[in-house]
Amino acid sequence: MLRNKIFRKIIMIVVILSAISYSKAQNKDLPNVVILATGGTIAGSAATGTQAGYTSGQVGIETMIAAVPGITDLANVTGEQISNVGSQDMSVEIWLKLANRVNELLSRDDVDGIVITHGTDTQEETAFFLNLVVKSNKPVVTTGSMRPSTAVSAEGPLNLYNAVAIAADSKASGYGVLVVMNDQIHSAHGVTKTNTTSVQTFMSPMHGLTGAVIYGKHEFYSKPHGIFGLESEFSIEGVTSLPRVDIIYTGVDSPADLVDMSLKAGAKGIVIAGVGNGNMNAATLNACKNAAEQGVVVVRSTRVPTGYVLRNAEINDDENKTIASDELNAQKSRVLLMLALLKDRSLEDIQKLFYTY
Repeated sequence: MLRNKIFRKIIMIVVILSAISYSKAQNKDLPNVVILATGGTIAGSAATGTQAGYTSGQVGIETMIAAVPGITDLANVTGEQISNVGSQDMSVEIWLKLANRVNELLSRDDVDGIVITHGTDTQEETAFFLNLVVKSNKPVVTTGSMRPSTAVSAEGPLNLYNAVAIAADSKASGYGVLVVMNDQIHSAHGVTKTNTTSVQTFMSPMHGLTGAVIYGKHEFYSKPHGIFGLESEFSIEGVTSLPRVDIIYTGVDSPADLVDMSLKAGAKGIVIAGVGNGNMNAATLNACKNAAEQGVVVVRSTRVPTGYVLRNAEINDDENKTIASDELNAQKSRVLLMLALLKDRSLEDIQKLFYTY
């Protein structure tokens, strides 16, 4: 116990000394990058360096910046604390606050790029949301870590270093929101978390990597899929909340009353994480058809990691008034549907959104 206390005090002293150096390191010849912190494992802390359990969102952004050697050689870096939560507690309220701040900062001539630190559990959802509502082509990069800041071989500092390197590069403009983790660059559209604990958790199984980064040196392979950024039709200007959309996970003999419960709770949309090609049992399908007839938009997605949910394949979407998610997983389908429902749209128009975004 005493050794743990001494260990943590040493870390704190090093961080404080680094912070003093950081505050003197502004350079007018470097690009300006703002880091917006939301919490997560990258800001987490544990009692020892080798335990699995930890508490997310314990370290402030200035401390995180000061703990990354060489970061001020990449850009003039400043930080803001948007929130400090584990990403399982990410909320629409934080999303809107974050997105509005990103848009505000990127409208300024003295801001060249944005980095967002975030927990990994819902990072793909936040990145996809921002991809649809950020009104700028300047670089926006999200990053995080799978190990807390106190862990042996914590990867957070290098992930943050790499994210700042990309956000500081004007060549990263026009790629939409990027997710940078473990030396890889992913698009917000394509990335998903695939492992509960491994540092190699993020993958882009449908479209592959957008690029790679090694100690700040990066290369882009391809442009991201879909519409995003300035081309996106979605806006959160004046928006204070998003319509309720529920995800219902299906399996063998799934009870149809889950759909009815969402309907009674006031859901405006329902995403079915279906089996196979967005399939569901007859009882659930009938409940979904009933929900659609009452004006609730029902999207058929899938619990399967890869592949497309095809329209009018095994399920007649025209007859059941349902939407096929195309290649979006259930969690991203929910994000897109929440934004789509901010205004009245026909089912045909909503289906087009799933093909293009």
